[in-house]
Amino acid sequence: MSSYELYSVPVSTDTWNVPMAGAARLSWDYDGGRDRLLALYQKGKDKQWDAQKRIDWGKEVDPLDVAGLPAEFKPLFGSDIWNKMSQKDRDEIDRHHGSWLFSQFLHGEQGALTVSARIVESVPDQDSKFYAATQVMDEARHMELFSRFVHEKIGMYYPINQDLAKLLAESLADSRWDLPYLGMQVLIEGLALAAFGLYRDMATTPLVKQLLAYVMQDEARHVAFGRLALKDYYSELTSKEKAEREEFVIEGSYLMRDRFTGREIFETLDLPLDECMRHVDSSELITLYRSLLFGRIVPIIRDIGLWSDRVKSAYSDMGVLDHAKADLVSLMRQDEGIAEQYDVERAVAELSTRKAEVDEVVELGSE
Repeated sequence: MSSYELYSVPVSTDTWNVPMAGAARLSWDYDGGRDRLLALYQKGKDKQWDAQKRIDWGKEVDPLDVAGLPAEFKPLFGSDIWNKMSQKDRDEIDRHHGSWLFSQFLHGEQGALTVSARIVESVPDQDSKFYAATQVMDEARHMELFSRFVHEKIGMYYPINQDLAKLLAESLADSRWDLPYLGMQVLIEGLALAAFGLYRDMATTPLVKQLLAYVMQDEARHVAFGRLALKDYYSELTSKEKAEREEFVIEGSYLMRDRFTGREIFETLDLPLDECMRHVDSSELITLYRSLLFGRIVPIIRDIGLWSDRVKSAYSDMGVLDHAKADLVSLMRQDEGIAEQYDVERAVAELSTRKAEVDEVVELGSE
């Protein structure tokens, strides 16, 4: 069945065309580069993997409860609407929420694939081109695995969230080479990394936990790349140039804050939209969730030097300013360790299976 036939609402079969500005930049300087970026490039090469082989696709997923979250983590839990619903209607909301969430992950990865290819083209220095080329492969792999997951395990797609689409279009359309970095590597990828981490840690569905752990191993490098490259560049900008980037950050952060409200689910299911959104906006759990999503963005913005009073005021207004104190290096090291642990557990399980098969053959031979 075509993926177009699996969308929750009809979507156009035409491509979404984003006009792009700016130059393709080539440099004839082939001497070395920054050690940190070249080390990241080497790591990007070393850590390539195959989504068809590393993911255990045989694991079952309940399409009515994709991540296996407790009831209190459901978007409308505790609302009058939820309390009056039958279990069948609650299951339908859960199915749509799983489809919507992982569809947004998928659309974000396609955006990341396009933007990372744009970075290879537009960035002026060779070491950044080298690393961005490894990211293109990473993003293609992520797009492949999320597409397979949504198609095979859920069976329904949602269109791209309009806040994500707007920030993606603005990142691609700007002629300044650093804006795709800032929009995708810092804001979109930073938020995605935090969302992946929350669902990796809260989910009880083994395939979801495994899939997100492996994706996060790659995403941690991508965010580190944007952080390293932009920190060097922004230290040389004028006050006016920095202010323009800070305005982009503020607008993009508000868009990303609103990206995970689930508005499209309520519209698709013809639920009372105003009442649903009031519950989402006032729920303590949802407020905490939206705040945690900025745990990877705010410290990067501070670190790359876009940390004016206006930016701090915006993050204070969103209730996320305290995230500036987060230790990004420790978080990314933790992401690496969790993914590697899954590999160890899988290797142990495969070794145990092979031993059992050998023992069975030996036993049959001794009869």
